[in-house]
Amino acid sequence: MPTPPADTPAWPSPPWARTAIPGPTLSTINAASHDRHFAVNSRAVAILMSKFASHIIERQVKWGRIINISADCAWGCPKEISYRASKYALESYSRSAAAELGLYGITVNIVSPGPVQSGYIAADLERALITEIPLRRIGLPKDIANAVVFFASQQAGWITGQLLFVHGGHRMALGQL
Repeated sequence: MPTPPADTPAWPSPPWARTAIPGPTLSTINAASHDRHFAVNSRAVAILMSKFASHIIERQVKWGRIINISADCAWGCPKEISYRASKYALESYSRSAAAELGLYGITVNIVSPGPVQSGYIAADLERALITEIPLRRIGLPKDIANAVVFFASQQAGWITGQLLFVHGGHRMALGQL
């Protein structure tokens, strides 16, 4: 392999390499971890949606709400690849279910939270993340709950197949990790 000239500038590190959030990269994925993410975030969701819809359809209720929780990183970017891919699959299942279940009065929507302080985000990581969020704070569980309550309400009766980002503007910029 040829050696670059000494005056060649170093390649800049990609943006994802500079993020405050650590995580496994593509080279660290293993079958067990990958399968676990998909079992919880995709398979279980698809089965639960199917069981719920079957129950509603059998009872001829003509009304129901399915609200799935994704993550604002589901569209894909480096680190935590299996987790992110499994959440993207959840979003795809949800949109397909929305198309199929509307006939029965069942809406299916997705809430996609950004960083939420539920006790797992260390103070130093929280400070780093806040700089990436236009509203300059980490989300709270009640922020996500408010979106879920809306999707479950009568006011959301004509909303289905939608993805609602609840993240204070986190990852709003195109290409931002």
